[in-house]
Amino acid sequence: MQRPFKQVDVFTGVPYRGNPLAVVLDGSGLDDAAMQRFARWTNLSETTFVLQPTAAARAAGADYRVRIFTPGGELPFAGHPTLGSCHAWLQGGGQPQSTEVITQECPVGLVKIRRDGQRLAFAAPPLKRSDPAPALLARVSQALGLRPAQIMAAQLLDNGPVWLGLWLDSSDTVLALTPDHARLKSLGQKVGVAGAYHAQQATSLIVRSNREARAFAGHAKPDEAAPDLEVRAFAAPLGVNEDPVTGSLNASLAQWLIADGLAPARYLVAQGSCLDRAGRVHIERDAGGQVWVGGESVICVDGTVTL
Repeated sequence: MQRPFKQVDVFTGVPYRGNPLAVVLDGSGLDDAAMQRFARWTNLSETTFVLQPTAAARAAGADYRVRIFTPGGELPFAGHPTLGSCHAWLQGGGQPQSTEVITQECPVGLVKIRRDGQRLAFAAPPLKRSDPAPALLARVSQALGLRPAQIMAAQLLDNGPVWLGLWLDSSDTVLALTPDHARLKSLGQKVGVAGAYHAQQATSLIVRSNREARAFAGHAKPDEAAPDLEVRAFAAPLGVNEDPVTGSLNASLAQWLIADGLAPARYLVAQGSCLDRAGRVHIERDAGGQVWVGGESVICVDGTVTL
């Protein structure tokens, strides 16, 4: 069967510099095995299948349902597939029920997505977090080649996917990491690391000027604004040694870092630098306390797939 298909580059306005996503815009009639087989064939970090929402979700405002697969299995939620699927759905003629937001159904529930100029931004799902076991933290630190003094804070972050989040002493430390991916895979734990640019302390980030804050609110193009944080995502347990740009991780990092006063309510992330990518993730916590994770997307492949 011929099905509409798009390959989208997410968290970038420039083709081939973000995180690619394969989107099958009509996944009806496909069973789990067929979806998994196709996701394994695309060999991208994620492949999505867009479906009609369930009756209950549609009644609650859902515009479409999405299932998200890595080469190794299905995910309950992921950020770049959320934005990329929404972009593909809209470009394919999707009409949201609301003029305010687009609502996606996925295994974690209903996810709100808003338009923000040329970008889309999703509402970060509720976060559960806890302190990691000292033994796990020690083993992960060794696999990353980190000294204890380079880790300023650590949390287990769960917003569907579960990440071990590490706040490091600088962006330079983040960029210099050469992980032992085989060791990380054996630990079965996805790891996300973040560090501030220019050795900025959290306090200097938080008190920056209103003029700078307005720039990061979306009044400057991503490439025109210097990033505040560098982020890397290591997901060897899923068969992806390093993910180019990761929405779910950035969502959970933002909720943690902002809540604990380690980052301001609005900031810009660079991710993918070590993979020759130029991903940009825009973070904002609104007046109601909701964290939004946004970025641009571009379609690189547009056609049909036999599936």
